[in-house]
Amino acid sequence: MKDAHGRKLTGRTSWRRFAVLCVPGVAATAALAIALANGALAASFAVSGQQFKVSASSLDGDGFAQYGSVDRNARGKLIPVAVTAIKTAEMNNLCQSVVTDLPVIGSISLNLTAGTGKKPVQATDLFVDATQLSGNASFNKIEIGRDASTLDKGPKGGQGLQDLFGQQADDVHITKLKQTAWATNAGKFRLSNLSMKVNKGTKECF
Repeated sequence: MKDAHGRKLTGRTSWRRFAVLCVPGVAATAALAIALANGALAASFAVSGQQFKVSASSLDGDGFAQYGSVDRNARGKLIPVAVTAIKTAEMNNLCQSVVTDLPVIGSISLNLTAGTGKKPVQATDLFVDATQLSGNASFNKIEIGRDASTLDKGPKGGQGLQDLFGQQADDVHITKLKQTAWATNAGKFRLSNLSMKVNKGTKECF
């Protein structure tokens, strides 16, 4: 290749600049590879392409931990989430909803309610992979900013990657809970007064 004066050009690479640009990407890829190898992805299954909403008038949990992680869908896309892990939890007036848009028919809403009577919803080893959470929360003996790999108050497996942010507490109480999530895992999930309905149109928990 020649320049405007007919002189031959020799390609040069700034290896220092190349290294500066590549190191962050390589580091992130390496961390992700380690996460995949160690089974550190949040959900133990490929998540769907739809998020769902969950609300409850109250949640009481023992053994609380929270940390950042990633879910993966069936196409291999990685989705950042905040994992909330609780050893045992009870929820009153639980609502779960998901809206699906279908050709010709339009929007269809699937709504599930439980724990609306005297007996609450009960869960053990509960993991929720959420992108949004709100409510009024109180904690006992909370630790904020703990290395996610050292969390030990939540259920078994309730840890994130080393050097990442985490927090934990002996117990948690949340009222007016609202959250948007990609996945929920639980060792046991007992739904009292369970009711499920399919409605045409958009009908969500909040």
